[in-house]
Amino acid sequence: MPISSPAEMAPKTRLWLRVAQTGHFALLAWVILWHSLISPPMEFSPWFLTIAWALPLLFPVKGILQQKPYTFAWANFVLLLYFLHSLTLVYVDEGERVLAIVEVLLTSIAFIGNTLYSRLRGRELGLKLKKLSEYKQEEQQRFGR
Repeated sequence: MPISSPAEMAPKTRLWLRVAQTGHFALLAWVILWHSLISPPMEFSPWFLTIAWALPLLFPVKGILQQKPYTFAWANFVLLLYFLHSLTLVYVDEGERVLAIVEVLLTSIAFIGNTLYSRLRGRELGLKLKKLSEYKQEEQQRFGR
């Protein structure tokens, strides 16, 4: 069922928005706590490492707060860095395994929330990506092939 006004949001969409926002900001808080207070590195400056790990999560914050579906979609690419980092540590580092499992869970929550919110809200707003066949058809019409 299409939503009549862009300002309106279906309850299911609003739920996934909250899940996505909660997951993203919880992951940001977790990364800052982990690298600055819980388990600061001995060989590097904890603040440098904290900033380096938190910075990529700050890039999509404006669009996330503005509830832009496109931002939620591309923020998943940023989340892949944290997902791979945590899975690597789960496998390799017994000392930080529990910390990495928390990161896997938060990243997964944010990823699922981002995916579902961007899909549902994009449909509500009438946004969609063109299919390859549509591009081919436009090209054939434009160039007369």
